Amino acid sequence: MTIVMLTALGVGGATVIGAIIGFIFKNISHKFSDIVLSFAAGVMLCAAILGLVVPSYEYGSKYGTPIALLVTVAGIFTGAVALNLIDKLVPHLHKMAGADLEDHRNNPKLSKVLLFVTAIAIHNLPEGIAAGVSFGSGNASEALVIAGGIALQNIPEGMVIIGPMLSSGVSKKRTFILASLTGLIEVVGTLIGYFAVSIASFILPFALAFAGGTMLYVISDEMIPETHAHGAQRGATYALLAGFCVMLISDILLG
Repeated sequence: MTIVMLTALGVGGATVIGAIIGFIFKNISHKFSDIVLSFAAGVMLCAAILGLVVPSYEYGSKYGTPIALLVTVAGIFTGAVALNLIDKLVPHLHKMAGADLEDHRNNPKLSKVLLFVTAIAIHNLPEGIAAGVSFGSGNASEALVIAGGIALQNIPEGMVIIGPMLSSGVSKKRTFILASLTGLIEVVGTLIGYFAVSIASFILPFALAFAGGTMLYVISDEMIPETHAHGAQRGATYALLAGFCVMLISDILLG
């Protein structure tokens, strides 16, 4: 339990680290941000496949191949649909960061900022759950690598949310607190995922696939489009491949 708690704090704390970097380097180039985010996408892509989707099938195989495949596929699509519904219920994360708050920087409203933070927090919850669920597999080293991939993605996310909030008129202190709260949501999600599979181990195959589906959705719907939107497509593509390979090597060596 101690390692799970420390991991939860690390995953959530990565957003805070990104926020601090955002304060220090207020004018981070899109190219640099895209390269870092794309590298994180590659890590998460490999982690989703090797650490969540494949184990989902393996743990479900004791019920027979057809059932195991059905549970894994159903879990992946359920996770993706869940995030799709979240996107419809709250403003899209990148659209808000890039347009909404910037358009209103001369007319700051607390409701706008809270809506922005809520959108980020809701997107962070499934990522935290994915980190927590991965510990249910019993493979601590693999779970730590998955959590590391999620934490790596949180750093550039923490970096890019600082500018819009500051430009909307939010004080530096409140901006830091709000950014930290988005990381806290991920801590809560990690604990939810861990306790859910600990209490009801029979849901582990579906939970792993669900977590994998949420990560695949985030990568495809948000991270890749974001990293290919500012002219750094080639570098972002190679960064994704590098992240995937780093995760692959880590998984093999630590496994």
